[in-house]
Amino acid sequence: MKWYHPNLNLESIGLHAGMVFMDIGCGYGFFTIPAAQIVGEQGKVYAVDVNASSIDRLKREATEKGLKNVTAKVGAGEETVFCDTCADMVFYSIVLHDFRDPAKVLQNARQMLKPTGTLVNLDWKKKPMPIGPPMSIRFSEEQAANLIVEAGFSIDSVKDLGSDFYIVTAKPQSFPS
Repeated sequence: MKWYHPNLNLESIGLHAGMVFMDIGCGYGFFTIPAAQIVGEQGKVYAVDVNASSIDRLKREATEKGLKNVTAKVGAGEETVFCDTCADMVFYSIVLHDFRDPAKVLQNARQMLKPTGTLVNLDWKKKPMPIGPPMSIRFSEEQAANLIVEAGFSIDSVKDLGSDFYIVTAKPQSFPS
């Protein structure tokens, strides 16, 4: 999968040792494994995907690499909340458009994130290209940002990531108590 957003370096979006990282819709762990290596033994990585064989592959790879800081489970993003306000980063890699209820998935992210945490959405640009999902289901940068804001976040940045992808970073908004 050489085409798969090679320009994203997890450290460039702020991931570092000791953090708690959530990979929602993780697939076979393209970002989960590197995240686990970055956060190290003091950090924790949680991963969820609906595809059981992908989670099995991820668990095998984590074991082979001696990564004891990965918790992976089969499940839907809409029904997954690993913890309340424990995550430093909740990450979506080219999956937000695939969820049955993207708004619910984003609300779950808000519940899991610490007040200082970061939401990261990496996704396909909404333009014709020979790879990726049909244009009809893709979110434009503006659509993704609007969904994220509606879920209670403020947008930090929206950036191009090469010619085919974009990345949105956001922080949970604080609400008056």
